Amino acid sequence: MKKYISTLIILLVTSLTFAQERSKDTIGTEVINVVKSYTPTVSDAFKIKSSPQIDTNDIDIKKPISYSIFSIPVASTFTPNKGKAKVLKVNPSPQVYDNYVSAGFGNFSTPGVELFVHGNSNRYNDFGAFFNFISSKGGINNIELDDNYFDTRLDLFYKQEERDFDWQVNAGARMQKYNWYGLPEIISFSENAIESIDEQQKYTEIYVGGKVDYKDSFFQGGTVESNRFTDDQGSAEIHFLAKPKIEFPIASEYINADVRLEFLRGKFERNYEDTDDLKYTFFNIGFNPSLEILRNDLTVNLGVKLLYSSGTGSGNESKGYYYPNVTASYKLIDEVLTLYGGVTGDLHQNSFKGFADENPYISPTLTMRRTDEQYNGFFGLKGKLASNIGYNFKASYSNERDKPLYKLNASKTEGNDLVDYGYKAGNSFGVVYDTIKTINAFAEVTIDLSRQLKIGGNAEFNQYDTKNEAKAWNLPALKVSAFADYNNDNWFAGANIFYVGSRKDEISTPIHPAAIITVGDYVDLNLNGGYKFNEKLTAFAKVNNLLSSDYQKYTNYYVQGLQVFGGLTYKFDF
Repeated sequence: MKKYISTLIILLVTSLTFAQERSKDTIGTEVINVVKSYTPTVSDAFKIKSSPQIDTNDIDIKKPISYSIFSIPVASTFTPNKGKAKVLKVNPSPQVYDNYVSAGFGNFSTPGVELFVHGNSNRYNDFGAFFNFISSKGGINNIELDDNYFDTRLDLFYKQEERDFDWQVNAGARMQKYNWYGLPEIISFSENAIESIDEQQKYTEIYVGGKVDYKDSFFQGGTVESNRFTDDQGSAEIHFLAKPKIEFPIASEYINADVRLEFLRGKFERNYEDTDDLKYTFFNIGFNPSLEILRNDLTVNLGVKLLYSSGTGSGNESKGYYYPNVTASYKLIDEVLTLYGGVTGDLHQNSFKGFADENPYISPTLTMRRTDEQYNGFFGLKGKLASNIGYNFKASYSNERDKPLYKLNASKTEGNDLVDYGYKAGNSFGVVYDTIKTINAFAEVTIDLSRQLKIGGNAEFNQYDTKNEAKAWNLPALKVSAFADYNNDNWFAGANIFYVGSRKDEISTPIHPAAIITVGDYVDLNLNGGYKFNEKLTAFAKVNNLLSSDYQKYTNYYVQGLQVFGGLTYKFDF
Protein backbone atom coordinates (compact mmCIF):
# COMPACT_ATOMS: atom_id res chain seq x y z
CA MET A 1 0.00 0.00 0.00
CA LYS A 2 2.80 2.31 0.97
CA LYS A 3 4.42 1.42 -2.33
CA TYR A 4 1.40 2.66 -4.33
CA ILE A 5 1.07 5.77 -2.25
CA SER A 6 4.76 6.63 -2.85
CA THR A 7 4.41 6.09 -6.55
CA LEU A 8 1.34 8.34 -6.69
CA ILE A 9 3.13 11.13 -4.77
CA ILE A 10 6.12 11.00 -7.18
CA LEU A 11 3.86 11.26 -10.26
CA LEU A 12 1.92 14.19 -8.75
CA VAL A 13 5.10 16.12 -7.96
CA THR A 14 6.46 15.49 -11.44
CA SER A 15 3.23 16.73 -13.03
CA LEU A 16 3.23 19.91 -10.98
CA THR A 17 6.84 20.55 -11.90
CA PHE A 18 6.18 20.11 -15.64
CA ALA A 19 3.08 22.27 -15.40
CA GLN A 20 5.12 25.07 -13.85
CA GLU A 21 7.70 24.88 -16.64
CA ARG A 22 5.02 24.98 -19.47
CA SER A 23 3.36 28.09 -18.07
CA LYS A 24 6.48 30.07 -18.88
CA ASP A 25 6.30 29.30 -22.75
CA THR A 26 4.86 32.35 -24.71
CA ILE A 27 4.94 30.83 -28.20
CA GLY A 28 1.51 29.85 -29.40
CA THR A 29 0.61 27.05 -31.77
CA GLU A 30 -1.73 29.14 -34.03
CA VAL A 31 -1.51 28.87 -37.86
CA ILE A 32 -0.77 32.14 -39.80
CA ASN A 33 -1.92 32.35 -43.46
CA VAL A 34 -0.04 34.97 -45.65
CA VAL A 35 -2.18 36.19 -48.61
CA LYS A 36 -0.81 38.33 -51.56
CA SER A 37 -2.14 39.27 -55.06
CA TYR A 38 -1.30 36.89 -57.81
CA THR A 39 0.89 38.27 -60.59
CA PRO A 40 0.94 35.88 -63.50
CA THR A 41 4.02 35.52 -65.70
CA VAL A 42 4.48 34.24 -69.22
CA SER A 43 5.87 31.00 -67.90
CA ASP A 44 2.60 30.37 -66.04
CA ALA A 45 0.53 30.45 -69.24
CA PHE A 46 -0.78 27.27 -70.69
CA LYS A 47 0.42 26.91 -74.24
CA ILE A 48 -1.88 25.40 -76.86
CA LYS A 49 -0.02 22.70 -78.63
CA SER A 50 -2.47 22.35 -81.53
CA SER A 51 -4.24 24.84 -83.82
CA PRO A 52 -8.03 24.63 -84.06
CA GLN A 53 -9.54 23.65 -87.39
CA ILE A 54 -12.03 26.26 -88.61
CA ASP A 55 -14.33 25.70 -91.54
CA THR A 56 -14.42 28.98 -93.53
CA ASN A 57 -16.66 27.83 -96.36
CA ASP A 58 -19.77 29.41 -94.91
CA ILE A 59 -18.29 32.59 -93.46
CA ASP A 60 -18.96 34.88 -96.47
CA ILE A 61 -22.40 33.47 -97.21
CA LYS A 62 -25.12 35.89 -96.19
CA LYS A 63 -27.99 34.13 -94.55
CA PRO A 64 -31.42 35.24 -95.68
CA ILE A 65 -33.37 37.33 -93.24
CA SER A 66 -37.11 37.60 -93.50
CA TYR A 67 -38.94 40.23 -91.54
CA SER A 68 -42.16 42.18 -91.70
CA ILE A 69 -43.41 45.44 -90.24
CA PHE A 70 -46.45 45.32 -88.08
CA SER A 71 -48.07 48.65 -88.88
CA ILE A 72 -50.29 50.17 -86.24
CA PRO A 73 -52.06 53.43 -87.18
CA VAL A 74 -51.48 56.25 -84.71
CA ALA A 75 -53.58 59.36 -84.65
CA SER A 76 -51.38 62.50 -85.18
CA THR A 77 -51.94 66.14 -86.11
CA PHE A 78 -48.22 66.82 -86.92
CA THR A 79 -47.56 67.96 -90.49
CA PRO A 80 -43.81 68.20 -91.38
CA ASN A 81 -42.58 71.18 -93.41
CA LYS A 82 -40.27 70.82 -96.37
CA GLY A 83 -36.68 71.92 -95.76
CA LYS A 84 -35.36 75.06 -97.44
CA ALA A 85 -31.75 75.68 -98.48
CA LYS A 86 -30.03 78.57 -96.71
CA VAL A 87 -29.27 81.41 -99.08
CA LEU A 88 -25.88 83.10 -98.60
CA LYS A 89 -25.74 86.86 -99.05
CA VAL A 90 -23.29 87.61 -101.86
CA ASN A 91 -22.30 91.15 -102.72
CA PRO A 92 -22.70 91.86 -106.41
CA SER A 93 -19.48 92.19 -108.38
CA PRO A 94 -18.65 95.81 -109.17
CA GLN A 95 -19.22 96.92 -112.71
CA VAL A 96 -15.96 97.31 -114.63
CA TYR A 97 -15.90 100.03 -117.25
CA ASP A 98 -13.45 100.20 -120.11
CA ASN A 99 -13.10 103.98 -120.33
CA TYR A 100 -12.87 107.00 -118.08
CA VAL A 101 -12.45 110.77 -118.19
CA SER A 102 -11.16 112.86 -115.32
CA ALA A 103 -11.06 116.64 -115.02
CA GLY A 104 -10.16 119.02 -112.24
CA PHE A 105 -8.87 122.44 -111.26
CA GLY A 106 -6.61 123.78 -108.54
CA ASN A 107 -5.02 126.90 -107.15
CA PHE A 108 -2.11 128.50 -109.01
CA SER A 109 -4.58 128.32 -111.97
CA THR A 110 -3.96 124.61 -112.49
CA PRO A 111 -6.34 122.77 -114.82
CA GLY A 112 -5.94 119.05 -115.45
CA VAL A 113 -7.57 116.55 -117.82
CA GLU A 114 -7.04 112.80 -118.24
CA LEU A 115 -8.79 110.48 -120.69
CA PHE A 116 -8.50 106.76 -121.41
CA VAL A 117 -10.55 104.95 -124.05
CA HIS A 118 -10.15 101.52 -125.59
CA GLY A 119 -12.12 98.88 -127.44
CA ASN A 120 -11.81 95.87 -129.73
CA SER A 121 -13.15 94.52 -132.99
CA ASN A 122 -13.02 90.89 -131.82
CA ARG A 123 -11.94 88.86 -128.80
CA TYR A 124 -8.33 88.68 -129.98
CA ASN A 125 -7.41 92.36 -130.17
CA ASP A 126 -7.51 95.55 -128.14
CA PHE A 127 -6.74 99.15 -129.05
CA GLY A 128 -7.02 102.46 -127.31
CA ALA A 129 -5.62 105.86 -126.42
CA PHE A 130 -4.48 107.74 -123.33
CA PHE A 131 -4.38 111.54 -123.04
CA ASN A 132 -3.09 113.63 -120.15
CA PHE A 133 -2.76 117.39 -119.71
CA ILE A 134 -1.84 119.56 -116.73
CA SER A 135 -0.61 123.13 -116.54
CA SER A 136 -0.09 125.95 -114.07
CA LYS A 137 0.30 129.70 -114.37
CA GLY A 138 2.71 129.62 -111.47
CA GLY A 139 2.90 132.19 -108.71
CA ILE A 140 5.80 131.24 -106.45
CA ASN A 141 6.65 134.07 -104.07
CA ASN A 142 9.71 136.27 -104.68
CA ILE A 143 10.35 134.88 -108.18
CA GLU A 144 11.32 137.47 -110.81
CA LEU A 145 10.94 135.18 -113.84
CA ASP A 146 7.98 133.18 -115.09
CA ASP A 147 7.50 129.87 -113.30
CA ASN A 148 4.55 128.53 -115.28
CA TYR A 149 4.62 125.09 -116.86
CA PHE A 150 2.55 122.54 -118.76
CA ASP A 151 2.87 118.85 -119.57
CA THR A 152 0.73 117.06 -122.14
CA ARG A 153 1.03 113.63 -123.73
CA LEU A 154 -0.85 111.27 -126.03
CA ASP A 155 -0.29 107.50 -126.15
CA LEU A 156 -1.82 105.07 -128.66
CA PHE A 157 -1.65 101.26 -128.59
CA TYR A 158 -2.84 98.19 -130.44
CA LYS A 159 -2.65 94.58 -129.12
CA GLN A 160 -3.23 91.37 -131.05
CA GLU A 161 -3.33 87.73 -129.92
CA GLU A 162 -2.23 85.15 -132.49
CA ARG A 163 -2.11 81.38 -132.22
CA ASP A 164 1.57 81.12 -131.30
CA PHE A 165 2.42 84.64 -130.17
CA ASP A 166 1.06 88.00 -129.02
CA TRP A 167 2.21 91.37 -130.28
CA GLN A 168 1.67 95.03 -129.50
CA VAL A 169 2.58 98.37 -131.07
CA ASN A 170 2.71 101.76 -129.32
CA ALA A 171 3.08 105.30 -130.56
CA GLY A 172 2.75 108.68 -128.98
CA ALA A 173 3.96 112.20 -128.41
CA ARG A 174 4.71 114.43 -125.44
CA MET A 175 5.30 118.16 -125.03
CA GLN A 176 6.53 119.93 -121.90
CA LYS A 177 7.21 123.54 -121.05
CA TYR A 178 9.40 124.74 -118.17
CA ASN A 179 11.23 127.91 -117.22
CA TRP A 180 14.73 128.54 -115.90
CA TYR A 181 13.38 130.71 -113.09
CA GLY A 182 15.91 129.83 -110.36
CA LEU A 183 18.13 132.91 -110.26
CA PRO A 184 20.99 132.92 -107.70
CA GLU A 185 20.13 134.84 -104.55
CA ILE A 186 23.67 136.20 -104.15
CA ILE A 187 23.28 138.22 -107.38
CA SER A 188 21.28 141.45 -107.48
CA PHE A 189 19.88 141.61 -111.02
CA SER A 190 19.06 144.89 -112.70
CA GLU A 191 15.76 145.34 -114.47
CA ASN A 192 17.49 145.32 -117.87
CA ALA A 193 19.26 142.07 -117.04
CA ILE A 194 15.96 140.47 -116.02
CA GLU A 195 14.32 141.60 -119.24
CA SER A 196 17.13 140.09 -121.31
CA ILE A 197 16.61 136.60 -119.92
CA ASP A 198 14.46 134.33 -122.09
CA GLU A 199 13.73 131.69 -119.47
CA GLN A 200 11.39 129.46 -121.48
CA GLN A 201 12.34 125.91 -122.45
CA LYS A 202 10.20 123.34 -124.29
CA TYR A 203 10.78 119.64 -124.77
CA THR A 204 9.11 117.57 -127.49
CA GLU A 205 9.16 113.80 -127.85
CA ILE A 206 7.76 111.52 -130.54
CA TYR A 207 8.08 107.79 -130.07
CA VAL A 208 7.07 104.44 -131.56
CA GLY A 209 7.66 100.98 -130.18
CA GLY A 210 6.32 97.51 -129.69
CA LYS A 211 6.79 94.07 -128.20
CA VAL A 212 6.17 90.44 -129.10
CA ASP A 213 5.81 87.36 -126.88
CA TYR A 214 6.13 83.83 -128.29
CA LYS A 215 4.47 80.96 -126.43
CA ASP A 216 6.45 77.86 -127.50
CA SER A 217 9.72 78.83 -129.12
CA PHE A 218 13.39 79.27 -128.34
CA PHE A 219 12.75 82.92 -129.28
CA GLN A 220 10.84 84.14 -126.24
CA GLY A 221 10.06 87.57 -127.62
CA GLY A 222 11.43 91.05 -127.26
CA THR A 223 10.81 94.77 -127.11
CA VAL A 224 11.78 97.62 -129.40
CA GLU A 225 11.44 101.37 -128.95
CA SER A 226 12.55 104.43 -130.86
CA ASN A 227 12.11 108.09 -130.02
CA ARG A 228 13.14 111.53 -131.16
CA PHE A 229 13.68 114.16 -128.47
CA THR A 230 14.12 117.89 -129.20
CA ASP A 231 14.01 121.23 -127.41
CA ASP A 232 13.51 124.94 -128.14
CA GLN A 233 17.27 125.59 -128.31
CA GLY A 234 17.98 123.53 -131.43
CA SER A 235 18.99 120.34 -129.60
CA ALA A 236 17.96 116.98 -131.06
CA GLU A 237 18.45 113.33 -130.16
CA ILE A 238 17.46 109.97 -131.68
CA HIS A 239 17.45 106.84 -129.55
CA PHE A 240 16.78 103.25 -130.69
CA LEU A 241 16.77 100.24 -128.35
CA ALA A 242 15.91 96.60 -129.12
CA LYS A 243 15.96 93.79 -126.55
CA PRO A 244 15.24 90.32 -127.99
CA LYS A 245 15.21 87.36 -125.62
CA ILE A 246 16.02 83.73 -126.39
CA GLU A 247 15.98 80.46 -124.45
CA PHE A 248 17.71 77.18 -125.26
CA PRO A 249 18.24 73.93 -123.29
CA ILE A 250 21.53 72.54 -122.03
CA ALA A 251 21.23 69.10 -120.42
CA SER A 252 18.29 69.37 -118.01
CA GLU A 253 18.58 73.13 -117.54
CA TYR A 254 17.67 76.15 -119.66
CA ILE A 255 19.87 79.05 -120.63
CA ASN A 256 18.15 82.42 -120.94
CA ALA A 257 19.88 85.11 -122.95
CA ASP A 258 19.01 88.77 -123.37
CA VAL A 259 20.39 90.59 -126.38
CA ARG A 260 20.82 94.38 -126.43
CA LEU A 261 21.02 96.51 -129.56
CA GLU A 262 21.19 100.24 -128.90
CA PHE A 263 21.87 103.31 -131.01
CA LEU A 264 22.00 106.92 -129.79
CA ARG A 265 22.84 110.06 -131.74
CA GLY A 266 22.40 113.67 -130.73
CA LYS A 267 23.68 117.22 -130.95
CA PHE A 268 23.60 120.51 -129.09
CA GLU A 269 23.93 123.81 -130.94
CA ARG A 270 26.64 125.05 -128.59
CA ASN A 271 28.60 124.29 -125.46
CA TYR A 272 28.30 126.47 -122.37
CA GLU A 273 31.18 128.70 -123.47
CA ASP A 274 29.72 129.17 -127.00
CA THR A 275 32.95 127.97 -128.58
CA ASP A 276 31.67 124.94 -130.46
CA ASP A 277 28.72 122.63 -130.97
CA LEU A 278 28.45 119.26 -129.24
CA LYS A 279 27.76 116.01 -131.11
CA TYR A 280 27.73 112.44 -129.90
CA THR A 281 27.03 108.96 -131.29
CA PHE A 282 26.91 105.62 -129.48
CA PHE A 283 26.30 102.06 -130.61
CA ASN A 284 26.03 99.34 -127.97
CA ILE A 285 25.62 95.61 -128.50
CA GLY A 286 25.31 93.22 -125.60
CA PHE A 287 24.75 89.56 -124.81
CA ASN A 288 23.59 88.45 -121.37
CA PRO A 289 23.33 84.66 -120.91
CA SER A 290 22.17 83.30 -117.56
CA LEU A 291 21.43 79.92 -116.01
CA GLU A 292 18.77 79.63 -113.32
CA ILE A 293 19.16 76.73 -110.89
CA LEU A 294 16.24 75.76 -108.63
CA ARG A 295 16.93 73.40 -105.74
CA ASN A 296 14.14 73.18 -103.17
CA ASP A 297 14.27 76.54 -101.37
CA LEU A 298 17.43 77.73 -103.13
CA THR A 299 17.40 79.77 -106.35
CA VAL A 300 20.68 80.65 -108.04
CA ASN A 301 21.12 82.69 -111.21
CA LEU A 302 24.54 82.41 -112.83
CA GLY A 303 25.16 84.89 -115.60
CA VAL A 304 27.50 87.33 -117.24
CA LYS A 305 27.02 90.51 -119.28
CA LEU A 306 29.18 91.00 -122.35
CA LEU A 307 29.02 94.33 -124.19
CA TYR A 308 30.83 96.21 -126.88
CA SER A 309 30.29 99.95 -127.17
CA SER A 310 31.56 102.37 -129.77
CA GLY A 311 31.23 106.07 -129.08
CA THR A 312 32.21 109.48 -130.39
CA GLY A 313 32.35 112.74 -128.52
CA SER A 314 34.35 114.11 -125.62
CA GLY A 315 35.80 111.43 -123.35
CA ASN A 316 34.30 108.50 -125.26
CA GLU A 317 36.10 105.55 -126.79
CA SER A 318 35.20 102.20 -128.33
CA LYS A 319 35.86 99.24 -126.07
CA GLY A 320 34.45 96.02 -124.67
CA TYR A 321 32.93 95.51 -121.23
CA TYR A 322 32.07 92.48 -119.16
CA TYR A 323 30.19 92.31 -115.87
CA PRO A 324 29.16 89.67 -113.36
CA ASN A 325 25.48 88.87 -113.11
CA VAL A 326 25.15 86.43 -110.23
CA THR A 327 22.21 86.42 -107.82
CA ALA A 328 20.89 83.95 -105.27
CA SER A 329 18.03 83.63 -102.81
CA TYR A 330 17.28 81.10 -100.10
CA LYS A 331 14.00 80.62 -98.24
CA LEU A 332 15.25 80.07 -94.73
CA ILE A 333 11.69 80.06 -93.33
CA ASP A 334 8.97 79.84 -95.96
CA GLU A 335 7.18 83.21 -96.35
CA VAL A 336 8.85 84.45 -93.16
CA LEU A 337 12.52 84.90 -94.00
CA THR A 338 14.27 84.85 -97.37
CA LEU A 339 17.95 85.68 -97.73
CA TYR A 340 19.15 87.12 -101.03
CA GLY A 341 22.27 88.61 -102.50
CA GLY A 342 24.43 88.91 -105.55
CA VAL A 343 26.98 90.78 -107.59
CA THR A 344 25.91 92.57 -110.77
CA GLY A 345 27.09 95.32 -113.09
CA ASP A 346 26.03 97.07 -116.29
CA LEU A 347 26.77 99.74 -118.86
CA HIS A 348 24.22 102.56 -118.62
CA GLN A 349 23.69 104.75 -121.65
CA ASN A 350 23.00 108.34 -120.60
CA SER A 351 20.88 110.52 -122.86
CA PHE A 352 19.54 114.06 -123.13
CA LYS A 353 15.98 112.77 -122.67
CA GLY A 354 16.94 110.84 -119.55
CA PHE A 355 18.57 113.88 -117.97
CA ALA A 356 15.65 116.16 -118.88
CA ASP A 357 13.10 113.73 -117.43
CA GLU A 358 14.95 113.76 -114.12
CA ASN A 359 15.92 117.44 -114.02
CA PRO A 360 14.11 119.70 -116.54
CA TYR A 361 16.30 122.67 -115.58
CA ILE A 362 19.46 121.41 -117.29
CA SER A 363 21.12 123.51 -119.96
CA PRO A 364 21.25 122.26 -123.58
CA THR A 365 25.06 122.19 -123.42
CA LEU A 366 25.78 118.71 -122.09
CA THR A 367 28.65 116.34 -122.64
CA MET A 368 27.28 112.83 -123.10
CA ARG A 369 29.04 109.74 -121.72
CA ARG A 370 28.24 106.20 -120.66
CA THR A 371 28.21 105.14 -117.00
CA ASP A 372 30.30 102.06 -116.31
CA GLU A 373 28.84 100.36 -113.24
CA GLN A 374 31.72 97.99 -112.64
CA TYR A 375 30.09 96.10 -109.81
CA ASN A 376 27.23 96.29 -107.36
CA GLY A 377 27.39 93.78 -104.53
CA PHE A 378 24.31 93.50 -102.37
CA PHE A 379 22.84 91.38 -99.59
CA GLY A 380 19.45 91.48 -97.96
CA LEU A 381 16.61 89.71 -96.26
CA LYS A 382 12.88 89.94 -96.82
CA GLY A 383 9.71 88.20 -95.79
CA LYS A 384 6.79 88.58 -93.41
CA LEU A 385 6.87 89.08 -89.65
CA ALA A 386 3.17 88.16 -89.67
CA SER A 387 0.55 87.47 -92.30
CA ASN A 388 -0.03 91.21 -92.67
CA ILE A 389 3.47 92.64 -92.06
CA GLY A 390 6.08 92.56 -94.80
CA TYR A 391 9.66 93.77 -94.67
CA ASN A 392 12.73 94.16 -96.86
CA PHE A 393 16.24 95.12 -95.69
CA LYS A 394 19.13 95.53 -98.09
CA ALA A 395 22.73 96.71 -98.04
CA SER A 396 24.97 97.24 -101.07
CA TYR A 397 28.33 98.53 -102.20
CA SER A 398 28.92 99.74 -105.76
CA ASN A 399 31.58 101.34 -107.92
CA GLU A 400 30.61 103.50 -110.91
CA ARG A 401 32.81 105.22 -113.44
CA ASP A 402 31.48 108.37 -115.12
CA LYS A 403 28.47 108.62 -112.85
CA PRO A 404 26.55 111.81 -113.80
CA LEU A 405 26.06 114.57 -111.23
CA TYR A 406 23.92 117.70 -111.64
CA LYS A 407 25.95 120.80 -110.84
CA LEU A 408 24.84 124.44 -111.00
CA ASN A 409 26.27 126.25 -114.01
CA ALA A 410 28.38 129.34 -113.39
CA SER A 411 26.57 132.64 -113.97
CA LYS A 412 27.75 134.70 -116.95
CA THR A 413 26.46 137.94 -115.44
CA GLU A 414 27.10 139.72 -112.17
CA GLY A 415 23.63 141.23 -112.33
CA ASN A 416 24.06 144.09 -114.81
CA ASP A 417 25.44 142.39 -117.91
CA LEU A 418 22.93 140.98 -120.36
CA VAL A 419 22.99 137.27 -121.21
CA ASP A 420 22.66 135.79 -124.69
CA TYR A 421 20.67 132.75 -123.58
CA GLY A 422 18.16 132.30 -120.80
CA TYR A 423 20.10 129.52 -119.08
CA LYS A 424 23.35 131.49 -118.54
CA ALA A 425 22.39 133.54 -115.49
CA GLY A 426 23.41 130.86 -113.00
CA ASN A 427 19.92 129.38 -113.28
CA SER A 428 20.61 126.06 -115.03
CA PHE A 429 22.46 122.84 -114.38
CA GLY A 430 25.23 121.08 -116.20
CA VAL A 431 26.33 117.47 -115.89
CA VAL A 432 29.74 116.45 -114.57
CA TYR A 433 31.04 112.88 -114.38
CA ASP A 434 33.10 111.21 -111.69
CA THR A 435 34.07 107.80 -110.34
CA ILE A 436 31.95 107.23 -107.25
CA LYS A 437 31.87 104.42 -104.72
CA THR A 438 28.58 104.15 -102.85
CA ILE A 439 27.59 102.41 -99.63
CA ASN A 440 23.81 102.00 -99.55
CA ALA A 441 21.41 100.81 -96.84
CA PHE A 442 17.70 100.39 -97.49
CA ALA A 443 14.81 99.33 -95.22
CA GLU A 444 11.12 98.96 -96.02
CA VAL A 445 8.09 97.82 -93.98
CA THR A 446 4.45 97.46 -95.09
CA ILE A 447 1.49 96.65 -92.80
CA ASP A 448 -2.01 95.64 -93.85
CA LEU A 449 -4.00 96.77 -90.82
CA SER A 450 -7.23 95.61 -92.45
CA ARG A 451 -8.71 94.96 -95.86
CA GLN A 452 -9.34 98.70 -96.12
CA LEU A 453 -6.25 100.22 -94.50
CA LYS A 454 -2.60 99.77 -95.47
CA ILE A 455 0.42 101.67 -94.17
CA GLY A 456 4.13 101.48 -94.82
CA GLY A 457 7.38 103.31 -95.14
CA ASN A 458 10.99 103.10 -96.25
CA ALA A 459 14.31 104.73 -95.56
CA GLU A 460 17.47 104.91 -97.66
CA PHE A 461 20.95 105.98 -96.62
CA ASN A 462 23.86 106.60 -99.00
CA GLN A 463 27.49 107.40 -98.38
CA TYR A 464 29.36 108.65 -101.46
CA ASP A 465 33.10 108.58 -102.05
CA THR A 466 34.07 110.74 -105.03
CA LYS A 467 37.39 110.59 -106.88
CA ASN A 468 37.73 114.01 -108.55
CA GLU A 469 34.76 116.15 -107.52
CA ALA A 470 34.75 117.81 -104.11
CA LYS A 471 31.23 116.54 -103.35
CA ALA A 472 28.59 114.24 -104.77
CA TRP A 473 26.64 117.20 -106.11
CA ASN A 474 22.89 117.29 -105.42
CA LEU A 475 22.77 113.74 -104.05
CA PRO A 476 21.16 113.53 -100.57
CA ALA A 477 22.59 111.15 -98.01
CA LEU A 478 19.20 110.32 -96.50
CA LYS A 479 15.70 109.84 -97.89
CA VAL A 480 12.70 108.71 -95.83
CA SER A 481 9.07 108.26 -96.86
CA ALA A 482 5.85 106.86 -95.37
CA PHE A 483 2.35 106.30 -96.71
CA ALA A 484 -1.16 105.28 -95.68
CA ASP A 485 -4.01 104.18 -97.96
CA TYR A 486 -7.66 103.63 -97.01
CA ASN A 487 -10.40 102.34 -99.28
CA ASN A 488 -13.96 101.16 -98.67
CA ASP A 489 -17.11 100.89 -100.75
CA ASN A 490 -17.63 104.63 -101.08
CA TRP A 491 -14.69 106.49 -99.57
CA PHE A 492 -10.99 106.40 -100.30
CA ALA A 493 -8.13 108.40 -98.86
CA GLY A 494 -4.37 108.41 -98.85
CA ALA A 495 -1.43 110.24 -97.36
CA ASN A 496 2.29 110.26 -97.98
CA ILE A 497 5.11 112.14 -96.37
CA PHE A 498 8.73 112.18 -97.42
CA TYR A 499 11.95 113.66 -96.17
CA VAL A 500 14.97 114.50 -98.32
CA GLY A 501 18.24 115.34 -96.63
CA SER A 502 20.50 118.27 -97.42
CA ARG A 503 22.61 118.33 -100.58
CA LYS A 504 25.76 120.07 -101.72
CA ASP A 505 26.18 122.29 -104.78
CA GLU A 506 28.65 124.87 -106.09
CA ILE A 507 27.87 128.45 -107.08
CA SER A 508 30.07 130.78 -109.11
CA THR A 509 29.63 134.28 -110.57
CA PRO A 510 31.97 136.71 -112.38
CA ILE A 511 32.58 138.54 -109.10
CA HIS A 512 32.26 135.64 -106.67
CA PRO A 513 34.72 132.73 -106.72
CA ALA A 514 33.36 129.22 -106.77
CA ALA A 515 31.99 128.26 -103.37
CA ILE A 516 30.32 125.14 -102.02
CA ILE A 517 26.81 125.75 -100.70
CA THR A 518 24.31 123.59 -98.84
CA VAL A 519 20.83 123.09 -100.24
CA GLY A 520 18.59 122.54 -97.23
CA ASP A 521 16.65 119.41 -96.41
CA TYR A 522 12.87 119.39 -96.60
CA VAL A 523 9.68 117.57 -95.62
CA ASP A 524 6.67 117.31 -97.91
CA LEU A 525 3.23 116.04 -96.84
CA ASN A 526 0.56 115.19 -99.41
CA LEU A 527 -3.06 114.05 -98.98
CA ASN A 528 -5.64 112.69 -101.39
CA GLY A 529 -9.16 111.35 -101.10
CA GLY A 530 -12.50 111.02 -102.73
CA TYR A 531 -16.07 109.79 -102.66
CA LYS A 532 -17.73 107.33 -105.04
CA PHE A 533 -21.26 108.47 -105.75
CA ASN A 534 -21.89 105.33 -107.78
CA GLU A 535 -19.98 102.94 -110.00
CA LYS A 536 -19.58 105.62 -112.65
CA LEU A 537 -19.05 108.94 -110.89
CA THR A 538 -16.33 109.77 -108.36
CA ALA A 539 -15.25 113.05 -106.80
CA PHE A 540 -11.61 113.47 -105.78
CA ALA A 541 -9.33 116.00 -104.13
CA LYS A 542 -5.57 116.33 -103.67
CA VAL A 543 -3.60 118.52 -101.29
CA ASN A 544 0.13 118.77 -101.97
CA ASN A 545 2.78 120.41 -99.81
CA LEU A 546 0.34 120.56 -96.90
CA LEU A 547 3.06 121.98 -94.64
CA SER A 548 3.45 124.82 -97.16
CA SER A 549 7.21 124.37 -96.98
CA ASP A 550 9.10 126.88 -99.09
CA TYR A 551 11.82 124.38 -99.96
CA GLN A 552 14.21 124.02 -102.90
CA LYS A 553 13.90 120.89 -104.97
CA TYR A 554 17.06 121.97 -106.79
CA THR A 555 19.40 124.84 -106.03
CA ASN A 556 17.43 128.14 -106.23
CA TYR A 557 14.34 126.32 -107.54
CA TYR A 558 11.66 126.87 -104.92
CA VAL A 559 8.42 124.94 -105.23
CA GLN A 560 4.83 126.11 -105.07
CA GLY A 561 3.37 126.31 -101.57
CA LEU A 562 0.11 124.72 -100.49
CA GLN A 563 -1.53 123.21 -103.57
CA VAL A 564 -5.19 122.12 -103.69
CA PHE A 565 -6.62 120.27 -106.68
CA GLY A 566 -10.07 118.71 -107.05
CA GLY A 567 -12.33 117.30 -109.71
CA LEU A 568 -14.53 114.48 -110.99
CA THR A 569 -13.91 111.13 -112.67
CA TYR A 570 -16.55 109.52 -114.88
CA LYS A 571 -16.36 105.91 -116.10
CA PHE A 572 -18.26 104.76 -119.13
CA ASP A 573 -18.64 102.22 -121.93
CA PHE A 574 -19.47 102.84 -125.54
